[in-house]
Amino acid sequence: MQNNRKMGLDFGKARIGVAFSDISGTISSADHIYKSQSEEKDLQYFANLISEKSVTLTVLGLPLNADGTESEMSMQVRQFGDKLFKLSGVEVVYQDERYTSFEAEEILKEAHIKWEKRKEILDKVSAQIILQNYLDEHQK
Repeated sequence: MQNNRKMGLDFGKARIGVAFSDISGTISSADHIYKSQSEEKDLQYFANLISEKSVTLTVLGLPLNADGTESEMSMQVRQFGDKLFKLSGVEVVYQDERYTSFEAEEILKEAHIKWEKRKEILDKVSAQIILQNYLDEHQK
């Protein structure tokens, strides 16, 4: 089977949640949370991760306003995505991430995970949901 691994990112100023798909590009799994350092270090980190994990596509969560328009943060996410593409050479696409944090929170509550622990893993679960939503919408 040819590698079709995708990486999902829930971009934030302090933390970036990271998720990967299986090599078939069908199922998303939460992986880790990266603590932001500087834009240059962050971009290098993710370019290295793309190479290490043989990622074929990066899906960045796009924070839209409730009415679907782009926010100030949307522009920052797009700028980060553009720079990551230039550095890694791997295509970057954007996925509407409205309500993913809420959805992640609900999943973790239903799993009876305490607030302190939920706070620690929320970003990577959000990244998993962003990536899974993209995978589900783009099934062949």
